[in-house]
Amino acid sequence: MLKFVGTPQAQPEKRPAAERRRDFQEIYAQYARDKAAEQAARCSQCGVPFCQIHCPLHNNIPDWLKLTAEGRLDEAYELSSATNNFPEICGRICPQDRLCEGNCVIEKGFESVTIGSVEKFITDTAWEQGWVKPIQPRRERPESVGIVGAGPAGLAAAEQLRRKGYQVAIYDRYDRVGGLLIYGIPNFKLEKEIVQRREMLLRHSKVAFHLNCEVGRDVTMAELRQRHAAVLIATGVYEARDTAAPGVGLPGIHAALDYLTASNRQGLGDAVPDFESGALDAKGKNVVVIGGGDTAMDCVRTAVRQGAKSVKCLYRRDRANMPGSQREVKHAEEEGVEFVWLSAPQAFLGKDAVSHVRSVRIHLGMPDASGRQAPQEIPNSHVNIEADLVLKALGFDPEDLPAMFDTDLAVTGWNTLKIDWRSMMTSLDGVFAAGDIVRGASLVVWAVRDGRDAAERIHSYLTATALMTANGAALQVAAE
Repeated sequence: MLKFVGTPQAQPEKRPAAERRRDFQEIYAQYARDKAAEQAARCSQCGVPFCQIHCPLHNNIPDWLKLTAEGRLDEAYELSSATNNFPEICGRICPQDRLCEGNCVIEKGFESVTIGSVEKFITDTAWEQGWVKPIQPRRERPESVGIVGAGPAGLAAAEQLRRKGYQVAIYDRYDRVGGLLIYGIPNFKLEKEIVQRREMLLRHSKVAFHLNCEVGRDVTMAELRQRHAAVLIATGVYEARDTAAPGVGLPGIHAALDYLTASNRQGLGDAVPDFESGALDAKGKNVVVIGGGDTAMDCVRTAVRQGAKSVKCLYRRDRANMPGSQREVKHAEEEGVEFVWLSAPQAFLGKDAVSHVRSVRIHLGMPDASGRQAPQEIPNSHVNIEADLVLKALGFDPEDLPAMFDTDLAVTGWNTLKIDWRSMMTSLDGVFAAGDIVRGASLVVWAVRDGRDAAERIHSYLTATALMTANGAALQVAAE
């Protein structure tokens, strides 16, 4: 260990931008085994591992880096998967530059350990070697748990509950398992086979999936509560935020998730009328993406691969205040995306369809209540940017679940579900919630953490319920 002094940081080989912008394959190659060991050996094994502290899952990063450096990959996989249900997914899509790697104590001057790439290598190797096995609980429990939502929070909770022997059924309104993992994230960041093999693992672990099943339409919440001993709501947030700028209703202006879903469905072989008609295809178009998060980065890089004539990203703050991963910004710039910093849309122009975005320059003023500098428009700084396709990547809000589910679920002022954080239970007894529907739009790794926590709370609730039922029966027998 401690080789960071003499061994430089080295990511897996990255495909040239000119090559990768022509397809949707992942941009990084796999580590060679000796290179993974070499990079893992750069870990300083520090006394206070800030990488672990700043990981939402508190993964045992120094330990599995040490095992990888020693060539003990089977043990490294066991340790990695003990705290993370999807290490190969997090290794691909987590913003490590803001989490574990960004808090590595050797980052300054020597560059951080490539934690995400090693994590991905460990679990990909485990799949190749057949170390990843279906769950076989020590004993089966009679209680069943219904999970609404087949995204990362729901899938993580399902795996944890199956390990404890509960009968698990997942309900999802879409036709595939994965939520935004399958429809919202492009292949160049997360190939669909990675998600689908996790689905098959859960199916082989006897998790039941009810797809194309929408709560409130195909089954009611009352029916789910009657059918299961406990219910977990892990629906995520899908309501796209909008802007009130004039002309926002013009043809050619679309929500980012609609665009990404169409692209992913087309890649999966589905018939997508809006893509086939050209409405959601960027080929030959001047594309403008509004927003600065990871969804915006997914949109601009997808547009490049579809053959857009030009791709611009408008963001009202500067690069330092970009909420998305800085690595994603760098990848996008390499692939030909132009970033228009400190600019915001003021209106959308066009007669029969959008033709220009009227943008205004922004000055960052004094910090607001959140501590961020408040954006202020600069008078007479308007610029018209040519656009045939405009994508709004402005974030997501929760849908109105109480109305959709026709039930009295309490919500917060942000319309997220209100829970008791100690029990993770909603206002309905035996109904729990986890993931973005509770904390708002966030990272996949936080969804996994919430799903794992919810599984523990559900286990405690069902154990206590079973104990009370047994004690009640004993008292009744004694009384008789």
